[in-house]
Amino acid sequence: MFRKQSNEGYSSPLEGIEQKTLVFGDKTLMTEFLLKKGSTLPRHTHPHEQTGYLVKGRLRLYLGTEDYQAEAGDSWCIAPGVEHGAEILEDSVAIEVFSPVREDYLPK
Repeated sequence: MFRKQSNEGYSSPLEGIEQKTLVFGDKTLMTEFLLKKGSTLPRHTHPHEQTGYLVKGRLRLYLGTEDYQAEAGDSWCIAPGVEHGAEILEDSVAIEVFSPVREDYLPK
């Protein structure tokens, strides 16, 4: 699968958080997140491994019992079933890959 960059196709599951699935295959799915300063991603779990990279901005990530100050260029990997969330400290852009494919993130 190949997709050209586009400013279309974003959805907003939470206030201050926009997301767009970029590409997906049989085993992985890549999503771009546009995160507004002051917004929060509530702590949650899911059965997917989640690997992320912060393209720009700054976040406080909560991964299990640890928390991290993430800055542009930092990355993470969250095992399935680990509780996680984030506070958005600056307008940010993150790219995350999920495995297996998150059915709820597939384009409609």
